[in-house]
Amino acid sequence: MARLKASSAAKPCAPPRSPSARRTVWSREVGWFAAIGVVSTVGQALLYWALRLWWPPVAANLVSLLVLTVLNTEANRRLTFRQAGAGPVRAHLGAGGLFLLGYLVTSGAVLAFTHARPGASAAAETVVLAATSVAVTVVRFVVLRLAVFRGPGNRRG
Repeated sequence: MARLKASSAAKPCAPPRSPSARRTVWSREVGWFAAIGVVSTVGQALLYWALRLWWPPVAANLVSLLVLTVLNTEANRRLTFRQAGAGPVRAHLGAGGLFLLGYLVTSGAVLAFTHARPGASAAAETVVLAATSVAVTVVRFVVLRLAVFRGPGNRRG
């Protein structure tokens, strides 16, 4: 117990950030996240569209989302949340749960669309997939920011 108190007392506390510094970090994170999200959504849509030539919607969505989630998470870890200090294992494990949520929501949307419009083209499915991905991305940012990539000032001890 004494060691625990001594070790925690020896660690300097980070100075609190000013509101303008927090806004700057928040703006930078949102900007990077949005840019990476746009590239990822386009990449997933293109991969999905290509895979739909041979595979059913659910399989095409699974593979396209899996590939782009790994790339997206790594890009966000390195660029968006770089000050958070989350290592690759924590980042990708945290994103894994979000992958499952994203997969269920986007697959559900595409399946509902194909059920409602059985003759719809793969391009129309891709539009539904991309629109649903944008909605999922908002939730993904909040969870990544608050739970996976908590910055030093956000850690609870």
